[in-house]
Amino acid sequence: MTITDPFLNLSARTGRFGYGAPRAITLGEDGTRLLLLRSTGPEDRVDRLHLLDLATGEERLVADPAALAPGRSGNRDDLPAVERRLRERTRLTAAGIGTFAATADLAIAVFTLDGRLFRADTTAGTCAELPVAGPAFDPRPDPAGHRVAYVADDALHVTPGHRPLSPADGARWGVAEFAAAEELGRARGHWWRPDGGALLAARVDESALPRKHFADPARPDEQPEDFAYPQAGGPNADVQLWVLGLDDGSRTRLRWDAEAFPYLCAAEWADAGEVLLTVADRLQQNVLLLTADPATGATRELSRTTDEFWVDDLPGTPARLADGRLLTVHDTPAARGLALDGKPLDTTGLQIRRVVGRLRGKLLCETGQGDPADQYVHLVDPDGGAPEQVSSGPGVHSALAAADTLLLVSAGPDGVRRRVTGPSGETVLTDLSAALPYRVEPRLARVTEHGLPTAVVYPRGHRPGRRLPVLLDVYGGPGFQAVANEPRRWQLRQWWADQGFAVVTTDNRGTPFVSPTFTRAIFRRFSEAALDDQVAALHALAEDHPDLDLGRVGVRGWSYGGYFAALAVLRRPDVFHAACAGAPPTDFRRYDTAYTERYLDLPQHNPEGYAADCLIDDAPSLTRPLLLIHGLADDNVHPSHTLLLSQALTRAGRPHSVLPLPGVTHMTPDGVNEQVTTAELAFLRASLSG
Repeated sequence: MTITDPFLNLSARTGRFGYGAPRAITLGEDGTRLLLLRSTGPEDRVDRLHLLDLATGEERLVADPAALAPGRSGNRDDLPAVERRLRERTRLTAAGIGTFAATADLAIAVFTLDGRLFRADTTAGTCAELPVAGPAFDPRPDPAGHRVAYVADDALHVTPGHRPLSPADGARWGVAEFAAAEELGRARGHWWRPDGGALLAARVDESALPRKHFADPARPDEQPEDFAYPQAGGPNADVQLWVLGLDDGSRTRLRWDAEAFPYLCAAEWADAGEVLLTVADRLQQNVLLLTADPATGATRELSRTTDEFWVDDLPGTPARLADGRLLTVHDTPAARGLALDGKPLDTTGLQIRRVVGRLRGKLLCETGQGDPADQYVHLVDPDGGAPEQVSSGPGVHSALAAADTLLLVSAGPDGVRRRVTGPSGETVLTDLSAALPYRVEPRLARVTEHGLPTAVVYPRGHRPGRRLPVLLDVYGGPGFQAVANEPRRWQLRQWWADQGFAVVTTDNRGTPFVSPTFTRAIFRRFSEAALDDQVAALHALAEDHPDLDLGRVGVRGWSYGGYFAALAVLRRPDVFHAACAGAPPTDFRRYDTAYTERYLDLPQHNPEGYAADCLIDDAPSLTRPLLLIHGLADDNVHPSHTLLLSQALTRAGRPHSVLPLPGVTHMTPDGVNEQVTTAELAFLRASLSG
């Protein structure tokens, strides 16, 4: 790989400045120890497992892939297919230990390397490979750390021993299906009973789903890869939950109205005699928290959250507190809040973004307050007291807690700091990642009558009065906030600015963390609010930023952002003069069920909305330069989305460019992103040169 630009070269070598930073941080239940993954430095992509004793400050290496599996490449192709796909769902690119699972006291941790299973004893300082029945995936230790459950060849196994725990009935056992892992926030499919005597396991039947195929055009002699994909308007996987006894061989199915509530959003053991599960209807307008008797399989409704639009996921809810009270989301048009047993808690002035745990008898929450670009951490009193702010200063703050120990991660213009406070004092976690090249302070503003969050980044040393072409760097879709005071996301935008652009980023209606009303403005129609808002924001910003040359506006984006980039030049060529559209879902009738139907309903029920959001029929109207980019191994937005639009443009006689990326998925790690950026820069410079 040859990347001559110094910044892009550094970004590629350092994993976009992420190699060497601690991640997957897990606190022990008593708050005295933590496990984390980290590589040895800013250009080392292999993550190792470390244990930190918070009482002494001593950090110790627990597991090193280089020692356990010498000579392994860490390449994606060496992983079992089921793990490759889960990594895609969770956007995980680590080349060493990707994930691990540990007992509550962190005494035992388990993980896989290329399908091989390892068990680390953090107290003894040993790590041993365990025999498995096949390439192992998603291992989980029992609560005592004696046995390990894992998935091999779609069957659930427990070691020691090789006999499959699940029946060979043609279904996939112990895994999360596509919809759960990609859209519903559930990446696992099996859970140990607290006494270790049984496993709660998902049974996934995908036989009714259509198959998506991937052929590598660079390897025409190889068989295409295929997998089951739940396409909008079509069938979903049939997901069941079973309790599988280890010693007596018992099998008990948990029964709820799965026809009315097909989505299993979450599951956990409350204790050995109760399972809690969260299920949703197909349009996600009703979400139930159920209690289940593992002995009989009977379920009973504990709470129901209903919304006429959709129930927007609030991580950490619904849940039952230790005292039995039920925690649910409480939305008003202006704010996201919380309720206990239906009674709203005092969260005045806050937007609750996530409930991350409990600390000192209160709910530990990540919150918005004022400008949505900042994220704070507050303690919310379940007994009605006023919220207490834990984080300080602007930036993006997040947290974890166990017992009386708090981990606070604070990201701001000068970088990221992770500190743990508890009975033993304060410990700052070691970060070996590369220093960020730029200290970026975007010019933030809220514009238009909708209060759209916006940011403008100028070239360093920009002199007022010098007119600049505009680059709209956009996402614009549900679930992701682009304008946030997190330093890493501004590095590439500053680089783009230094190439001679004024870089504009806007969060249009439909994006999260402003208010429920703001988010729900895209109900039953994606394109209208997004396009109107981005155009209005550009014009509003130009009034305060006279150096923005609205006669030269390019737009770039990936995934939903790629969809918007193509949408922009197809429907508003008077505003947008060139576009780079990466991995765009050009026809949402071909995208997945759980995401698309949440916002657009089923295609059978909202054909006009799907037609209005589809880009294929707009092909004859293209008059501006358009570069389409797509990984040919993308199992999220299938490359057929780009190919169908390109086919329509060709048939309409509309010139355009296509950059196919053989072997590349929806993610673009290992320098692919930087190579794509180089191609985009050349395209935009040529297209906007006038």
